[in-house]
Amino acid sequence: MLQQAQLANGKVLRGDVASPNVFVFVNPDESERKYLSGTLQLDEHTLASALDPDELARVEFEPEHTALIFKRPKNYSAEESFLFRVASTGLFLFADKLVVVLSEEVPMFEGKTYNRVASLQDLVLKIISTSIGHFVGHLKVINAVSESLEDQINTSMHNRYLLNLFSLEKSLVYYLNAISSNARLIERLKNNAVKIGFTPENTELIDDLLIENSQCYEQAMIYSNILASMMDARVSIVSNNLNWLMKTLTIITIAIQLPTLVVSIFSMNVSFPGREWPWMFWAIVAAATLSVASLRIVWLWKKW
Repeated sequence: MLQQAQLANGKVLRGDVASPNVFVFVNPDESERKYLSGTLQLDEHTLASALDPDELARVEFEPEHTALIFKRPKNYSAEESFLFRVASTGLFLFADKLVVVLSEEVPMFEGKTYNRVASLQDLVLKIISTSIGHFVGHLKVINAVSESLEDQINTSMHNRYLLNLFSLEKSLVYYLNAISSNARLIERLKNNAVKIGFTPENTELIDDLLIENSQCYEQAMIYSNILASMMDARVSIVSNNLNWLMKTLTIITIAIQLPTLVVSIFSMNVSFPGREWPWMFWAIVAAATLSVASLRIVWLWKKW
């Protein structure tokens, strides 16, 4: 699917525009791929890399354009069961246009970031900046979800919440690899700023991107270390909760068996002292109640 936009007067205009110079291809079909590789002369391997979630971020210089492959968070789906994945995005910068290739439809050119865009090179950097912001936002969500799961684990006796935490830990590994890969991409953009056509203002923005990406990586590393270091403790909590349940059920079983034992003794078809006593029934009930009360006293004394 093709979406067109125009960079004019420092803004990105979307919809029907007279002279589009920004082209967004979302999961391009066969005819669109032929156009990209045939008419625009995009390398087929690089084009496939833009749609491959496992591809590393990189920069390649072609005769007519500069190709950038960077990582971004993938749209979360409830079917993923707390697993946050990453996706690749391709930016192909020509002298007079910018081609963006995505594997899924995502909001593009939204927010105050795109209110002042000086050039196509500036737009490339702002797209990368938006991706870093999305990583930061997803990390906050992951942290909030992990705290919620920890509260559930404190009273849980099954593994569902633990499996969700394992998914979050796996997600952070994906994010760490993606953010680290983007860092190398941004560093190479800085080293080739003149070749790509970046202005001094663009170079300052690249420095800011390096700092933001580094902070994002440190934040992801902290969350990952916390989850990894506390995982064994959370497993022990679930096991301990189950042990407490078994212990409680055992005590309840004993509490039921004691009065049953008392009543069973006096229910045997044999003669026993006091059988003809008119108050014997209530004496048996009192003995059964006393057995339960005795167990309760022992329970409190042992602090079970």
